[in-house]
Amino acid sequence: AEMGGKNPCIVTARANLEDAAAGIVRSAYGMGGQKCSALSRLYVDHAVADELIASLRTQIDAIRIGDPCQRENWLGPVVNASAYASYARYADELYQGGGQIISGGHQLRAGALARGYYVEPVLAEAPLSHRLWKHEMFLPILMVHRVRDRDEAMRLANESDLGLTAGFYGGADEVSWFHEH
Repeated sequence: AEMGGKNPCIVTARANLEDAAAGIVRSAYGMGGQKCSALSRLYVDHAVADELIASLRTQIDAIRIGDPCQRENWLGPVVNASAYASYARYADELYQGGGQIISGGHQLRAGALARGYYVEPVLAEAPLSHRLWKHEMFLPILMVHRVRDRDEAMRLANESDLGLTAGFYGGADEVSWFHEH
């Protein structure tokens, strides 16, 4: 069955941020975000948000984009012209709706990338009222929101009509809390 998801991830103040950043990048951008289990909503404790976002930016900047048949490229094109157009529309919606694109947001058209539907992975902050928090995009777009604590993060993670998977980075003694809620 094809199952959409607005899959969330929670990062608490006690998380190993290096591990979190690596897992978040793989989940959100692997296969171009074009998989049912792609991470699309990230809720991070405000105490560690700046550090995590800096680590995410570093890892995103290191992603090689290009022909997926070449081993050195980690990210290939989006699936078709419709997805390519949707990507540009969503990036514009983020700007128009009070959001900030922290990383990415551009279609890539130079050189060999002009022959495919290549885009940059997006990391964006936007108000929780922005429609992209709820809309399934199926693209390499990750929304991030800073939270007061893990309980606020869990409440927001559970506020979705869609959900297939969820992620958690925190202290070992917080894992049972995550599973229970």
